[in-house]
Amino acid sequence: MEITMYDNLLLLPLFQGLSKNDITSIIEKVKLHFQQYKEGETIIRQGNSCDKLCFLLKGKLLVQKQDKEHAYSLSEVLEEPFVIEPQALFGMNTCYTASYRAQTTVHVLTIDKSYLFTELNKYEIFWLNLLNILSNRCQRTYEKIWNNHIGDLNEKFVNFIALRSQTQRGEKTLQVTMEDLAGLINETRINLSRLLNELQDKNLVQLKRKEIHIPSFERLKEALS
Repeated sequence: MEITMYDNLLLLPLFQGLSKNDITSIIEKVKLHFQQYKEGETIIRQGNSCDKLCFLLKGKLLVQKQDKEHAYSLSEVLEEPFVIEPQALFGMNTCYTASYRAQTTVHVLTIDKSYLFTELNKYEIFWLNLLNILSNRCQRTYEKIWNNHIGDLNEKFVNFIALRSQTQRGEKTLQVTMEDLAGLINETRINLSRLLNELQDKNLVQLKRKEIHIPSFERLKEALS
């Protein structure tokens, strides 16, 4: 059993660099919750309080973030290994900013926040890994915000998706009207419609009423760069 847990923890960025003895000690002293979810089951709802570290160990999660103010939502798919919103553990707003639903059978590990300041507080490498993850996400967000309305239409469209995504790869689905999206990126509806139709002709997006599906965000970024 310990070998399985040890292997699982080594897959996660937070535990990389720790010795086998350290990880064995963590397994013995920290309450680790391993859970399995069936396809379609909701794991986290947007707005729920975040009081634990949550890791995707195996499977795929469908993530949906709803922005009620601007009446749009963005969905994307996350694959393992992934740390789910560790930034929500701290700060003024300790609530999840998106909902997470199992797209396949999913294995998740959770650790209560209290253990961060007791048992896990003893492991410097663990905290350095956590700070690196938080810092990298903050830096990427800052860069995306800075560039959000800079550049031509191609860049503004890509930056809009990138700013609201947790990963810069994989499938994305944006549910929004053409008028609203044009206003959000400060462009005309005609220019935006022309761009999206060109992208659809190249199989880079799939258009439906009030929906833009992106099969591969990497391919889209490469084509528009």
